[in-house]
Amino acid sequence: MSTTPARHVLKISDLASDELAGVLALASAPIAATPLANQGAALVFEHPSARTRNAAEMAVVQLGGHPITIRAEEVGLDRRETVEDVARTLGSYHRVIGARVARHHTLERMVAALSARPHPVSVVNLLSDVEHPSQALADLLTIAQCFGSLAGRSVAYVGDANNVCRSLVDAAVMTGVEMRVAAPEGYQLGPDDLERAVRLSREAGLGGTLRQVASPEEAAEGAEVLYTDVWVSMGQEHEAAQRRSDLAPYQINEALIARAAPGVVVLHCLPAHRGEEITEGALEGANSRIFEQAENRMHALRGLLAFLVGSS
Repeated sequence: MSTTPARHVLKISDLASDELAGVLALASAPIAATPLANQGAALVFEHPSARTRNAAEMAVVQLGGHPITIRAEEVGLDRRETVEDVARTLGSYHRVIGARVARHHTLERMVAALSARPHPVSVVNLLSDVEHPSQALADLLTIAQCFGSLAGRSVAYVGDANNVCRSLVDAAVMTGVEMRVAAPEGYQLGPDDLERAVRLSREAGLGGTLRQVASPEEAAEGAEVLYTDVWVSMGQEHEAAQRRSDLAPYQINEALIARAAPGVVVLHCLPAHRGEEITEGALEGANSRIFEQAENRMHALRGLLAFLVGSS
């Protein structure tokens, strides 16, 4: 029985820069071991999921483990049972708990509840209102596949600087990427996000940078990667009309692609609303690597789980 404390990844910054590189290496490498053999992984989803559920289940299977997906109504976090009781119960059966949650604090409560377990149980953020670390890992994996390296690449994120953007920014500056974020007032990264990016870049020492601007054209100028996400996420439906109005100029379209570097790569974490944050032509065009990016969710999660199980 291992006495090494469990490692958890609730945010990209839970990984040091060398650990992030190690996760990406594991994600890129052929499957050579099954560190989850004869062990379970509980995958808890407060929100519906397509890519994350499939990616996580298959990643666990590829590592020799047994995934069990649990829907919100089956556990009823803080309704049927407390978050702490659910975490301790699942920790009795599983080596890993992956969770897609409405509130990031739910993940932190899971970690605290599992701290006294006699064997390690790792908690992985499969999406919260604060971050989406597994998506950022898939994004970096895709960029590295397209260009052969990460350091020195330029990425323009256009739209709502949300949880996906926050994780991508942190991962980018930790790997030497030049990151540009174009968002209107009220949708931009906050002071804490900007300060954290500076700190992570300094700690990594790879020259990663972050520049936040209001103009999507300025961000896209000469960029090697254009990235966007939906304007209306789950739980924001009551804001839909206002969000579509505010973010209408922040669309990845053919005109924006023309401003970017020749051979620019277009990314989107999906699901996409064609005609809103991205045009049909941009999503289906020759520059798009969006569905390769979706596949990389599985590889990224496999690398992350292999790292977590191997480190504790």
